Amino acid sequence: MKMSDCLFEEKYVKVKHFNICVKVFGEQKWKPTVVMDAGYGDYSKTWENIAPVIAEETGVILYDRAGLGNSEKSSTPRTSDNMVDELKEMLTEMNIHPPYLLVGHSFGGVNMRLFATKYPEKVSGLILVDSTPEDYREDFLPTMPAEFQKAYKDQFVYESNYKEFIESLKLVKKSRKQLNIPLAVIAAGKKAHYSASSQQLWNNMQKELLTISTNSRFILAENSAHYIQYDEPMVVVEAIKRLI
Repeated sequence: MKMSDCLFEEKYVKVKHFNICVKVFGEQKWKPTVVMDAGYGDYSKTWENIAPVIAEETGVILYDRAGLGNSEKSSTPRTSDNMVDELKEMLTEMNIHPPYLLVGHSFGGVNMRLFATKYPEKVSGLILVDSTPEDYREDFLPTMPAEFQKAYKDQFVYESNYKEFIESLKLVKKSRKQLNIPLAVIAAGKKAHYSASSQQLWNNMQKELLTISTNSRFILAENSAHYIQYDEPMVVVEAIKRLI
């Protein structure tokens, strides 16, 4: 099912000094509302194959972070603490009551981790989809070829700059504390341009994320590159439904 096949309501929500574009699928029921955050430079379309299926069971919130998709730009630094505060204010303004089941892809996983750490009483579960590990710059990036490292750093022109991105990783590491909510870590098992040793290191760093919570589960999407929601969407859907 594609997003175009499913009815959803698009809203613009005033947060701080700008408008965030939000897509609402399904209805908020007695079950947790699923809130999904995209990776760096991505927006709500990232979840177009996932949201309609999840909305059969509960309400789903997709949104475009500031300056992406149809959302207006923000004048505040594009670090995870500001993004998390904007998300919390957005949900409050929309009268979307907790608990929330948070789903974050790549850099979106960093944001959702921080949200769960800051507001644990509002979160019923957390799903990290090939999420960026907090020690990525120190432990992973230096192991890759020089051209990979350059291409990685050069991508930071769409949203936060590279300095702000690293600040977000430092922030989530500094604020880290053990959560008592169900956690699913979904790792891509077929990363593009990765050697066998790089893939193994990536898997190990993904498994290390399990220590965030006392109740965690690791899922390896063996046939997926970074966008697991495209390559093996039902792996993500089933993980979400399990936590719902």
